[in-house]
This record gives sequence, structure tokens and C-alpha cells, in this order.
Amino acid sequence: MKIFSDLVFKDRAHGGIGAHHKFDNGFEISVQAGSFNYSTPRENLKSPDDFTSFEIAVLAPNGDWATKQFIPDHDDDVLGWQDRGQINALMLLIQSKK
Repeated sequence: MKIFSDLVFKDRAHGGIGAHHKFDNGFEISVQAGSFNYSTPRENLKSPDDFTSFEIAVLAPNGDWATKQFIPDHDDDVLGWQDRGQINALMLLIQSKK
């Protein structure tokens, strides 16, 4: 099982950092942080250790947005200010989807 600590963050061209992970079932999670993301802080820093919350999105195997499939009470394709525990729970939920 993959969790937050398994994500590999890279610098983004627009500033900040981000990680993408595609699960065996084809779903993908995007975890982003920086001045243009719903993260804490909203600054372009270089390490995930510098952030306490992140912006996430989930994509379906066909590339469509799937965030609302996993967080049905949310009304957007991205979800901001998610801490490591929330991201871990979401990653485990995504991996359990057949």
C-alpha cells in the first residue's frame, strides 16, 4: 500500500512542488503545494516537510476528474488544505477501489 511518505515531490514550473502517483487500479492522485495551491503555507517552498497541508485531486483511469467519487460531499474537482493523515486515508481508499 502506498501512503503520503511514498510520494515523490518535484519542483513545478509555476512554483511550488507537486507529486503524482498512479495506483495499480488506474486511479491517480495529485498532491500539490505552493503559492497557487490551497496549501499551508501558500508559498513556493522546496520540500514537502515545509508544508502542513496540501491541495489534492483524484483522476479516474480514463483521465476524468474523480475527486467527488471519493469525497462525495465535496463539490469541486480539487480539495485544499489536506494534511498528511487525510491524504493517507484518501490514498488507502483509492487503492481499495476495484
